[in-house]
Amino acid sequence: MSAADPFAFGDEMRVGLRGTSRRVWGRRGVKVVQPIQLVYEWRYLFLAVDGRAGRLHWCWIDRLDTDAVLRAVGGLAQTGELRALVWDGASAHRAAASAELGLPLIPLPAYSPELNPAERLFQELRRAIEGRVYATLADKVAAVETELATWDADPDRVRSLCGWAWIEAAVPCAPDQAA
Repeated sequence: MSAADPFAFGDEMRVGLRGTSRRVWGRRGVKVVQPIQLVYEWRYLFLAVDGRAGRLHWCWIDRLDTDAVLRAVGGLAQTGELRALVWDGASAHRAAASAELGLPLIPLPAYSPELNPAERLFQELRRAIEGRVYATLADKVAAVETELATWDADPDRVRSLCGWAWIEAAVPCAPDQAA
């Protein structure tokens, strides 16, 4: 892989109606009450982050099984915009069929989410969307879509968050053929 080849770091995030509480500011002596939903309904966001170019690629999948993940990666491979995808060692990522996708897949070391820029973007997404009650899952998905579109429209913002110096330094050392 050359320094000019575009590649992305990919991962999945569950987006559902089971709410979480967030830290918020409140007046001294006044109890802060946060509404939380207890509805078990969700979808998965498949996200690929190219921190060097400041680009995002995403799609929604209903289940986090091997077939759904491979279809999402296959769709990414068909666009031809990326030369490789870097991702973790989740069970859906280790399927034998992933070698036939036409997109080289580079594994991250085990138990190292801090090396994946997609995880950093997920933190920002959670900060923007959690702590609210949504009427339906479609409303929450729409909020995530709006936030992702805002990020994708500002490549400099994505680069500042996900374009880490060690990634740029590692690209010239990468092998020509990814495993």
